[in-house]
Formats: sequence, structure tokens, C-alpha cells
Amino acid sequence: MEQYLNIISVPAIAAIVYFVISIIKYAVNGNEKFKRFIPVVAAALGIVLGIVAFYAVPGIIPADNVFTAILIGGASGLTATGANQIIKQLGKGDEDDGK
Repeated sequence: MEQYLNIISVPAIAAIVYFVISIIKYAVNGNEKFKRFIPVVAAALGIVLGIVAFYAVPGIIPADNVFTAILIGGASGLTATGANQIIKQLGKGDEDDGK
């Protein structure tokens, strides 16, 4: 059962970061200055979630030490940014075909 929890922790962190970044983007009304810092905020939030997961539920994140948890959390946070861009670019391709 613990193997399944290790597999689900990375996408769970990415989903939480994606949701929080979406809320923040809505709150700042698409501010261009904020958009530049979205990857940094996503990585920082992922790092925090990785550390919290490492200490709060030690078996859920596949890390032997806190440094590995930081790397997994940061990568998961950046994954949320990449997923957002994939969705955005796929939607943009549909608009370009109609012109």
C-alpha cells in the first residue's frame, strides 16, 4: 500500500500547487508583474508542501531525507507550471487554426 502512496504524492503536490496558483492569478486579476514570478512561487510552494509532507506524513513522499523532499516538492511545483502551459498552448493552437 505504501508504494501507491509514494506514486500519488508527486501529482498531489502538483495539483495543490496548480489550484493555489490559479486562485492567486484570479486574485491579482492577471497582473503582468505577478505572471513573471509564477514559476518561482510554484517552486517555493512545492518545496513547502514537500517539507510538510515529509514531516507530517513520512511514508507519503518517496524521500529518505529533507533535501530529497525539497527537490521532489520543487519539481512537483514546477510540474504544475508546465501543466498550465501545456493546457494554455493546446488551447492557443485551436484558436490559430480558425484564423
